Amino acid sequence: MEHQPDGESHGPAFDGAAADDPPARDDAGGDAPASAGGDEAASAAGEAAASGEPTEAAEAGAAAARGDAPDGDAAQDAEAEAAAARGDAPDGDAAQDAEAEAADREGAYELLRRGQALLRDRHHAQAAIVLGRAARIEPGKASILEALARAYYNSGQTQLAAEAFSALLEVDPSAHYGHFGLGLSFKRLGRRREARTHLRLAVALDPRSPLYRRALERLGPS
Repeated sequence: MEHQPDGESHGPAFDGAAADDPPARDDAGGDAPASAGGDEAASAAGEAAASGEPTEAAEAGAAAARGDAPDGDAAQDAEAEAAAARGDAPDGDAAQDAEAEAADREGAYELLRRGQALLRDRHHAQAAIVLGRAARIEPGKASILEALARAYYNSGQTQLAAEAFSALLEVDPSAHYGHFGLGLSFKRLGRRREARTHLRLAVALDPRSPLYRRALERLGPS
């Protein structure tokens, strides 16, 4: 029976912390309380008025002084605009980009770990779905590509396995396990000449591996 690349990963693996789930939104009924009291809002209105440039912050402050403060979201917007008028507001776009990048990176680590656990339990089709998401978040990462290729191969998605092993070899041409997996994938696809080429490369890169040698021998003479 032909060996399938379903052993432990030969490439490096992330050891990142799991990404936290987003906190649940508080959907309690009723209007949210204003985030600032009347005195603070009135002060914001005074600062905006002194600048000579009426803003929504000034209107919000005046409303608060009259006792009809806006809800929490509007009050926060007013505070942000007042801060921007004073020139001490942070760069919102840059902060959001940094948070999104961090979330994506943590998400890739967590998805890789989940995918590897599914591979260990031989849930290959499920692992392929999870690892495909990780590869979209962090493309070109060798450890993710290797695990994804194994998941595709062992779930019978041979063409996708060949593509993933090829992508791994683009990142690391000396990855002997990548050549081994690609060789087996090509063998399944009936591309025996290309299979032999990559299995020979796997043996050349790791001549001590009996696994690679047996795979090449089972392919038969050219």
